[in-house]
Amino acid sequence: MTQRMDSTNPAAPGTIPEDDIHAWVDGRLPEPQRARVEQSMAGDPVAQATAQAWQQQREVVAALHRQVLHEPVPAPLAAAARRATGAQQQHDLWWRWGGMAASVVLAFGLGWVSHGSATLGAATRQASAEPGSAREFIHQATVAHMVYAPEVRHPVEVAAAQQEHLVQWLSKRLDKSLKVPNLAALGYDLVGGRLLPGTEGARAQFMFQNAAGERVTLYLGALKDLAAGKPATAATPDRHETAFSFSSEGPVPGFYWVDQGFGYALSGNLPRDKLLAVAQAIYQQL
Repeated sequence: MTQRMDSTNPAAPGTIPEDDIHAWVDGRLPEPQRARVEQSMAGDPVAQATAQAWQQQREVVAALHRQVLHEPVPAPLAAAARRATGAQQQHDLWWRWGGMAASVVLAFGLGWVSHGSATLGAATRQASAEPGSAREFIHQATVAHMVYAPEVRHPVEVAAAQQEHLVQWLSKRLDKSLKVPNLAALGYDLVGGRLLPGTEGARAQFMFQNAAGERVTLYLGALKDLAAGKPATAATPDRHETAFSFSSEGPVPGFYWVDQGFGYALSGNLPRDKLLAVAQAIYQQL
């Protein structure tokens, strides 16, 4: 039986229900319950870290679509609201429109992930000149990093302890023999990885972390339709290889490159020189 949290019976560390933490982050708790949750969280570092990670994700997602969320109500909907008669009719109508608006926002979000947005789409000087499929790849890598890197309890789908299984599983799903780079010389250890969807097939994400808790993610997958306009290297004229492209103006900086039709994107909140050193270490091993 779940014990009720109050001043005489505080929750033990790590036992605050995640539903209560979610409700607290979303501001949905009534005052008495909010005060009890905050009192319990004050002595629970696990709950504090979880709440902080969820708050960061909430802020990132809100920032991505703030312009859309703050747009005025479309004129047709406003006119329909004025025509609605009766308090109950108007109430029911707003509920239906609320669902429609949520669907529009969701559709916009999915479209942003799959087709890019002006906010992150223009995030690089070099990468903005890449073919369309490459730009989408960079956007998706950035979004995946922002979503999963802050996670405290579930940052990866398969942990580093199961590295052999992780590599076999992702290799099968991406139809390519994958290898996890060893970044120990740079102070980074593998956290684990996960399978993700992409516009051109399955994608994989490997996550690494250093002793300071800084995380970088390597996002990879096949790019099947590289448009003309980016010349191949002289040594490999038909393998669709590119030099490193640096993304610096988005919320998460990163390096991107293509090797024989396979895309790689390294993301992390690090200075450019440090991020480049990690990217070069990965490139040399893969």
